[in-house]
Amino acid sequence: MAVKKTKKEDKKKNDDQTLFAFLATFLSIIGFVIAIVAKRQDKYVMFYAKQSLVIFIAFIISEVVKVIPFVGKIASGVLYVITLILWIFSWVYALSGEKKEVPIIGHYGTKMRL
Repeated sequence: MAVKKTKKEDKKKNDDQTLFAFLATFLSIIGFVIAIVAKRQDKYVMFYAKQSLVIFIAFIISEVVKVIPFVGKIASGVLYVITLILWIFSWVYALSGEKKEVPIIGHYGTKMRL
């Protein structure tokens, strides 16, 4: 006999997915590790965990660019602000309940195999 899920159970699962997806994006690399450990089988959570990893890498790149003489600090500042905006986009997208790639760099997360 098949057991039917109630709307309350579906909503709880959806709320858990949304919460873990948000934590994965908000906590950046720590959130990525939490998602890998706790929700590796959940495709929605892992989608946003990968997006979070890509944004974390973008933050690192924005710091590494500082070493370029003359324009490094300016370029680093611009990249940092852009990445910060993309990070905030990822929070909103994770809370939306739909899979949406972060603009500009999100496709790299989609291509990742973990």
